[in-house]
Amino acid sequence: MPLDRSHIVKSYEQELGQLRSMMARMGGIVENQVALALSAIADRNEEAADAAARQDPEVDELEREVEALAIRLLALRSPMAGDLREIVAALKITGDLERIGDYAASIARRSLKIRMMEGQISLSGLRSMGRLVQDNLRRSIDAITQQDSHRAMEVWHSDRAVDEYYTALFRELVTYMIEDARNIRTCTELLFIAKNLERIGDHATNIAERVFYAVTGENLPALRPRGGAAATATTEISPTTSSQEPDVR
Repeated sequence: MPLDRSHIVKSYEQELGQLRSMMARMGGIVENQVALALSAIADRNEEAADAAARQDPEVDELEREVEALAIRLLALRSPMAGDLREIVAALKITGDLERIGDYAASIARRSLKIRMMEGQISLSGLRSMGRLVQDNLRRSIDAITQQDSHRAMEVWHSDRAVDEYYTALFRELVTYMIEDARNIRTCTELLFIAKNLERIGDHATNIAERVFYAVTGENLPALRPRGGAAATATTEISPTTSSQEPDVR
């Protein structure tokens, strides 16, 4: 019995569409997690913090589903050229999205530990950094769903600004700690939060690089645009590992 070639092609396109849909759904959840985590800090919103942490298992499950479908497509469909790049990129992008979800959940949990007097420590720098990171994440997810290499490039170039925000915030928080030892605990939590935001920005840039390659078949330069003093200020700050909070270095 001859194979129905049109049916095979249609089925393959449906599976690719399913993969894209799952990626978009995963990206939407992660984007919402980051928004909730930032709301938890800016508005001291405990409900938002809890909601961000609760969404983490859904992200993990979607990562497993995307991985299973991508492996199936690689094994059974023998994709070539752009399709092959897209499927391989999906495997890597879901890893980035999963890590972003972890960082967002960590930020949300840490926001609950912050106890400070009104006006004692300014959060304006952290809010500004958070808005930029959130915008870069949104644009990177749009680049996934629209297969837009130009938007991916915009995110890639914006990584420098995230680094510069982190450097400035690092110095500001260290100054608060030097001026008054009572600020040390709060500022330490804020430093962890700032580092997690910087890492979310890095993963958004990873996604942009993978989308750019999937669409164009070309790699962006290995050396990313960096903030001038980012390397000197980013002494490794890693949250302590516990059974409730993953190590998100």
